[in-house]
Amino acid sequence: MITHNTSRDFTQFNAGDISFIIIAGALVSFMVPGLGFLYSGLARRKSALSLIWAVAASNAVVIFQWYFWGYSLAFSPTATNGFIGNLRKFGLRETLADPSPGSPLIPDLLYAFYQMEFACVTVCILMGAVAERGRLLPAMVFSFIWMTLVYCPIACWVWNPNGWAFKFGVLDYAGGGPVEISSGVGGLAYAWVLGRRKEKELLNFRPHNVAFVAMGTFMLWLGWLGFNGGSAFGANLRAIVAVWNSMIAAAFGGMVWCALDWRLERKLTMVGFCSGTIAGLVAATPASGFVPIWACVIMGVVAGAGCNFATKMKFFLQIDDALDLFAEHAIGGVIGLFFNAFFAKTDIIALDGVNTSIPGGWLDRNWKQLYIQLAYICATCAYSFVVTALLAKGLDNIPGMRLRASDKAEALGMDEDQIGEFANDYIEVRRDYDDWTPPSQVEKTWSSSSAASTPHPHRIPKLTRARMGVAR
Repeated sequence: MITHNTSRDFTQFNAGDISFIIIAGALVSFMVPGLGFLYSGLARRKSALSLIWAVAASNAVVIFQWYFWGYSLAFSPTATNGFIGNLRKFGLRETLADPSPGSPLIPDLLYAFYQMEFACVTVCILMGAVAERGRLLPAMVFSFIWMTLVYCPIACWVWNPNGWAFKFGVLDYAGGGPVEISSGVGGLAYAWVLGRRKEKELLNFRPHNVAFVAMGTFMLWLGWLGFNGGSAFGANLRAIVAVWNSMIAAAFGGMVWCALDWRLERKLTMVGFCSGTIAGLVAATPASGFVPIWACVIMGVVAGAGCNFATKMKFFLQIDDALDLFAEHAIGGVIGLFFNAFFAKTDIIALDGVNTSIPGGWLDRNWKQLYIQLAYICATCAYSFVVTALLAKGLDNIPGMRLRASDKAEALGMDEDQIGEFANDYIEVRRDYDDWTPPSQVEKTWSSSSAASTPHPHRIPKLTRARMGVAR
C-alpha cells in the first residue's frame, strides 16, 4: 500500500502561527451563539427562540456552502475576472498545504477554515432581519443563495489577490465590506422586502431579556478578538495592535452611546452600552490592523455617536429594521473604512512581517486613499442592497417560499408558529394574560375549602396548578 506523507509540506509554516489561527477561528465561531443570545434578548419573548434557531441553522447552511463551493468562489487563485472566483477548489479540492491566498504565514486549508467562520458570522448577522415575522425555511434557502451571489463576490473583490478592489488598493483589514456592510445593508434590503411588523406588535415594545443581550454582547466581544487579532494571520505584533484597537474602540463606543442616551433619558441603559460596544467593534473590523492605537480612541467615539444617530434612519426610510442591522453594522463598517483613508499607516501594516510595502492613508500622505475607500464603500453598499432585494423578492414569489409569516402567526409568535418550542417553558402554560387566575380569586377558592377536602398541591394537575398559582 502506498502512503502519502504530506507532513514535510508544513515545515515552511510556524507552529505558533498555525496554533494561533486555529484558536482565533474557534473564537470567531463563539460569536455565533453570541449573536443568537443577543438577538433573542432583544426580541419579544414569543419569538425569542426562533432567532436562536435562525442563527444556529444558518451557521450550518454556510458551513456546507463554504465547503461545497463558497471558498472556491471567493478565493480560487485561477479566476482573473476580478469579480468572483471559479470552481477550481470545489469541495476543497487542492486545498491543503500551499501558502494561503491571504498570507504565506498559514496553509491554504487553515485559511479556508478561518474564512469560513467569517462567512458564518456574516450570515448570522443577516438573520436578524427575520425578527418576529420571517419564516425560517425560506430564510435558510435564502442564506445559501445569498452566500453564493453576495458574500462570495464581495470577499473576492477585496481579499482575493485577483479581485478588483484588492488591485485598486482598498484597505479592508477584517471585513468592513464583506462582513459588516454586506450584512447591514443586506439586512436592510431583506427587511424592506419582508415589510413592517403589525403596529400592534410595536406598541410598548421592550427587549424581553436584557441579561441575554449583555451575555451575547460579551460573547461577541471575546470572539471579536479572534476575528480581528487573527486577521493578521500569525502570532505577530500586528495581531496585538489589532486586539488593542478592538478593545479601545469597543470601550469608547459603549461609553459614548451611554452618554448620548443619558442626554435624552437620564438613564444609563444596559442595551445602550451593549449597542455602543458592538458599534465600536464593528468600526474596528476594517481598521484595527491598519491604524495606530491612539486613532481608535477617536474611532470609538465617532462610531458610538454615528451608529447611535443612525438608528433613526429606519424611521426616515420606513423600513422595519428591527435589530438595527443597518445602523450598527453598515454604518459602523463605513466609519471604519473611512478611518483607514485618514489614519492607516504603513509601519502598522508592516508589523506582520509580510505586508511591508502597502501604502497607508493621509498620515502617510497617500491622499488618493480617500476616494479609493469611497468608491469601494459605494460599490459594496449598492451591490449588497440591490442583489439582496432582488434575491429576496424572487424567492418570495416561489410557491412555498414566502418569506413572511401570516398575520396570525405573527400574533402567536414565531416560536409557536415556526418551531413549536419556546425559550421559557412556562410560556406553553400561560400563553395569554387571560390565562392567569386573579390572585384574589385564588385566595377565595382556597380559603373556602376545608383542609380535608383540599387536595395536596402536587396532586393537582400541572395545568390547574399553573393557573391557580400553586408552585410546581
